[in-house]
Amino acid sequence: MNYTRRDFLSTLGLASAGVGMATMFPSALQAKDTAAAAPFTFEISLAEFSYASELYTSKMTNFDFPQRAVNDHGISVLEWVSGFFNNKHTDNAYMKELKSMCDDLGAKSHLIMVDGENLAAVDAAKRQHAVESHYPWVDAAKFLGCTSIRVNLGDAMSAMTGKGEEASAPDAAKAAVEGYGKLLEYAGKAGLNVIVENHFGHSSNPEWLVGIMKQLGAKNKGLLPDFGNFCMERTKAASMDFKALMATKCLKEYDKYKGVEMMMPYSKGVSAKTHKFANGEDPETDFHKIFGIIKASGWTGGYVGIEYEGGLLRDFGGDTSYLSNDDGIKATKVLLEKVREELK
Repeated sequence: MNYTRRDFLSTLGLASAGVGMATMFPSALQAKDTAAAAPFTFEISLAEFSYASELYTSKMTNFDFPQRAVNDHGISVLEWVSGFFNNKHTDNAYMKELKSMCDDLGAKSHLIMVDGENLAAVDAAKRQHAVESHYPWVDAAKFLGCTSIRVNLGDAMSAMTGKGEEASAPDAAKAAVEGYGKLLEYAGKAGLNVIVENHFGHSSNPEWLVGIMKQLGAKNKGLLPDFGNFCMERTKAASMDFKALMATKCLKEYDKYKGVEMMMPYSKGVSAKTHKFANGEDPETDFHKIFGIIKASGWTGGYVGIEYEGGLLRDFGGDTSYLSNDDGIKATKVLLEKVREELK
C-alpha cells in the first residue's frame, strides 16, 4: 500500500589511588562533576523525512535513503520513517535486503519514526489495537539494529488540520500512560527504547509530556525534543489540499527554548528541525541558544537528527525561496557542526 497524504498527516575507571577519596563524596556530586568535566559532543544522524517530497512522489524509495545519507552527506546514522516502508516492515526478504545494504555502506539504523494508530486513544479497544499495531515496528527496529522507535501520543491528523483532539488533556494523558506503558513493556523485552516526540496536539505541550514521563518507571521510556513542533493550536485548514494545510497558522505556541529545557532530562535524542536559512543560520530557531540549553542539561554523546522540511514547502508548495532537500540537509549539517565546535 502506498503512503498516502492521510498517512503523512497522521503523521537520540578510577585509578586505585583515587578510589578511597572518591567514596568520601556524595555520588550525586561525583556524577555532576563528571558530567561537567566531559566535553560536550553529539553525533549527527539524518531523518528520512528530510527527503519527504521525493519519497511521496516516488522519485526515491526506502532503499535510496542509506545510499544518499552516506554517499552524498557523509552521515552514517539513519532515522527511518514508518510510512516509507509501504507496509513492507513485516516482509523478511525486504528487511534482509535493506539491512544488507546498510551493512555494506557501514550505516547504522538508529530509530524508526512510527506514525501509527493513537496510543492515547480514550477508547480502550482502539488503544489496545494501537498498542498491538506498534509491535511489528518494534520487531522491525530490532532487526535493523535500531536503539529505539519514536511514537506519537495523540491524534496528529486532527491537530494538523486545526480541528483539535477530541479528548481533553487529562483524559488523553491517562490513556497515554496506559497505552504507552504497555508498549514500553513489549519493547523492553526486545531491549529497545520507545521515545515520544512533541508532535501536534496535546503532545506539543512539554508539560503534558513530562507529566506522563513522571508516571512511568520504565527505563526504556524517553522523549525526542523537536525544535519545530511546539505549536499547540492552529487555524483550521480551508480544505484537505496540501497547500491549504501549509497555509494554516499557529495560534498558540509553547516557548521552544523552555520546552526543550523541560524535556532534556528525559531525552534519548534530539530532532533538529529546519525549514529555511539566512546567512547560514536558522531564522526560526537560535541554534546557539538552544544547544547551550542542551549542553547545560548535562546531555552529551547522543544523536542529533537532521530533519529538514523546507524541501516539502519548495516542491509541494512552489516556494523556491526554500532550499532543495539536499541543500537543506547540507546547510543544517554545517550549522550543527559549527555549534558543536563552539560548545565542545
